[in-house]
Amino acid sequence: MNIQCLPLGDYGANCYVITDNATKSAVVIDPGVPSDELNDALLGFDLKCILLTHGHFDHIFGCKALKEIYPNAEICIHSDDEICLENNEMNLAGDFEETPGVVADKLLKNGDVIDFADTCFYVLSTPGHSPGSVSYVDKKNKLIFSGDTLFCLTVGRTDFIGGNFEDMMASVKKLSEFDDDYAVYPGHNRSTTIGFERKRNRYMRKL
Repeated sequence: MNIQCLPLGDYGANCYVITDNATKSAVVIDPGVPSDELNDALLGFDLKCILLTHGHFDHIFGCKALKEIYPNAEICIHSDDEICLENNEMNLAGDFEETPGVVADKLLKNGDVIDFADTCFYVLSTPGHSPGSVSYVDKKNKLIFSGDTLFCLTVGRTDFIGGNFEDMMASVKKLSEFDDDYAVYPGHNRSTTIGFERKRNRYMRKL
């Protein structure tokens, strides 16, 4: 399994392209904007699903373009953020962007499992940044795709519509319970580990 991180759009939201050479299949997490770089990374692979960590515009606006190329790829989002796919107030785009123009193929809830190649992604509900924020956890390879919940040395903002600081801290506590050697791939900026955040992240240290 290979992981490629593509910071996309004006806000540099991390899009992750996860490919498996044995099955020639792929998963994309958070395609923020349409991108030739993303399309090139998927050449030769069958895109199985588009996993969204939450519904803010800088993480979802590339879904329509991908769906047009890969119509069988399932768009997956937590049910509490489904509204973001059609409501610019909720996805924070306001009057500056058009709505993504897609509908969810699968509405997620905590505990759902998404099979991919020889591993699977567990859906962990981690609200706080938005009501439907989730992290995708690969227990086999000890990976967490945390969206805008946990960043290197900090956590996501909670002052947007639907944000809640108490929920955020409860979500950070959930993530802190994973082993130190779990790699964390966040929605912005560089990757980290649970062990590093446990020692250095001021929010996690408060727990």
